[in-house]
Amino acid sequence: MRTRTSVVTLSLALALAAGPLAAPAFAAAPAASECTMNAPDAKALSAALTGLPNADATAALVRVGGCGGSWRGSAGVHDLPSGRAADPDARFRAGSTTKVVTAAAVLRLAAEGRIDLDRPVQRYLPGLLGKQFRPITVRQLLDHTSGIPAGDGLGDTFEELYAHRFDTLSPQRVAASAGAKKPEFCPGKQQHYLNINYTFLGLLIEKVTGRPYASEVSRLVLAPAGMRDTYFPGTDPRIRGPHNLGYQKVRRADGTTEFLDVTEWNQADRFAAGDMISTTADLERLITALFQGRIVPESQMKEVFAVPTAITGASYSAGGLQRFESEGTVYWVKSGGRYGYNSAIAATEDLSRTVAYSVNSTDAKSTDANPVVTGIIMAAVK
Repeated sequence: MRTRTSVVTLSLALALAAGPLAAPAFAAAPAASECTMNAPDAKALSAALTGLPNADATAALVRVGGCGGSWRGSAGVHDLPSGRAADPDARFRAGSTTKVVTAAAVLRLAAEGRIDLDRPVQRYLPGLLGKQFRPITVRQLLDHTSGIPAGDGLGDTFEELYAHRFDTLSPQRVAASAGAKKPEFCPGKQQHYLNINYTFLGLLIEKVTGRPYASEVSRLVLAPAGMRDTYFPGTDPRIRGPHNLGYQKVRRADGTTEFLDVTEWNQADRFAAGDMISTTADLERLITALFQGRIVPESQMKEVFAVPTAITGASYSAGGLQRFESEGTVYWVKSGGRYGYNSAIAATEDLSRTVAYSVNSTDAKSTDANPVVTGIIMAAVK
């Protein structure tokens, strides 16, 4: 029972970004002879994907790897009208897993001496934060301890956001609106996971390099990781290339349920915090290359796993990841959710177990754990 509870909590961490404290030191991946992880449970993983599409998800793509072996699986449909099988290599909106890419790019620039993690962001982006803000370091943006409140959006409810899904809200406007508000707390005193921290980091990357965010992180992160099917759509509402459609479940006035196609959506305001389109294979490449030290130089690798130990309950690292411990095993996770799509990456530090999934959730922004996601995680970490 204790094992099941901890794994369900891990699935919540993947879906909702919540978890505990502390960070170990970086270690090289173990040799095959040192592997203590079981092979992926193919039977349990297959069972977790049984029955799709259903009320909770229309498709799911899963990759589990590590020293004990690998497993690949997909289920569900490409779209509800045709009912044809889901494309296992499909692209999807990766949401907040984008933050891992952004953090890696910042750490690479720090290793090159172009960014100082302890320098106030106000020195890099003057005028964007009001005088009511105390100096906020780049590191405090990375680990969500800045105290900057959320910026303005295009609505608060699904209905409001859906009505504006083709409108453009620039990250500059989002950042400016946040900078005009009161701080949530003094920098470094609390940890509050918010997209706005990575919106500022995206603008910082553009300022110090003089190049668009998408171009620079493609050079710094996507290329060395071999992420050939990942890109940043900007104001383009479409998903280019093969993809499975995303749906949002809504309740009609007569009490019946409708599934709205939410595949096309302008996500420009998500920017460096969540405007990435990827595949499960590329997300697996990302976490593997990152933990093997092929993206962030050795001088900055400690930051990937650096959780602020002075803040009670902190769990987010300067690498854009969250630490979670289950049954004595530490996983580093990052989830993402945009309407129609939930995704996540997770791995042990030594890469003895890796997980990458995309679930076409029918209520992707819900605060409740999706049963399909929970089933995948319970099977993947056995």
